Amino acid sequence: MPPEFSEWRVIIIVAIAKKCLTMDYSLLSAIAGAALFAGFIDSIVGGGGLIQIPAIFTVLPQELPATLFGTNKIASVFGTSNAAWRYMRRVKMPWRTTLPAALTAFIFSYMGAMAVAWLPRELLRPLILVLLVGSAAYTFFRKDFGALHRPQHAGRSELLYALILGGAIGFYDGFFGPGTGSFLIFLFIRFFGFDFLHASAASKVVNIATNLAAISFFVPNGFYIPWVALVMAIFNVLGSIIGTHLALRHGSGFVRKVFLLVVSALIVKFAWDTF
Repeated sequence: MPPEFSEWRVIIIVAIAKKCLTMDYSLLSAIAGAALFAGFIDSIVGGGGLIQIPAIFTVLPQELPATLFGTNKIASVFGTSNAAWRYMRRVKMPWRTTLPAALTAFIFSYMGAMAVAWLPRELLRPLILVLLVGSAAYTFFRKDFGALHRPQHAGRSELLYALILGGAIGFYDGFFGPGTGSFLIFLFIRFFGFDFLHASAASKVVNIATNLAAISFFVPNGFYIPWVALVMAIFNVLGSIIGTHLALRHGSGFVRKVFLLVVSALIVKFAWDTF
């Protein structure tokens, strides 16, 4: 007789626990620490991939890139989902904008992942660098940018803008990825009049959709490491708990400062990789 479903879960958890116990503790600590910090940053303004992806590539250099990206997405979706849930409990969510954006983001994220096979991603680096510099400069010099929540669209125009925004960011996340959360926040503020707190909350829902689209490709093809994904997911959630707590407590001004810090880090990374 095969084990019942509950027994299979116990077997899987025990196997993962044994794998963690036999791993070098310094490597396990590096993975956990990176996931914790990534969850913290990502829950506020996105950009957790800046920390999490280089960490697992360093710790597990023998693994295929697709396997590491799949593992990263599995861990990230738990942290992002936790952050979205915590924002929903405290912030009035702009669902009429967020849900259409999430729908097209899911569809186009999957298309972006497929497009990697026939489009050179390196061509995007200079363009993304210019967009990041523009976003940072605009936010820095417009002191009132994202300070107040004043939604600007309604009806069909709101739906149209949401579908376009979700599709564009979804394709970018599936095709390339770094800075997706930060771009989402900037665009929600610029085109919909959200403040930083509402934009961050809305971006988490869209990010869940793009992560799920990527997972629907990676997992069926076996591109993930269960025990690494579990460890990273746990610490990613812990980081997101801390990050959302601080964001909700200190409001849009705090989120704006973290946004500028993360975008500045993205600019440095893209400039280094490009030049």
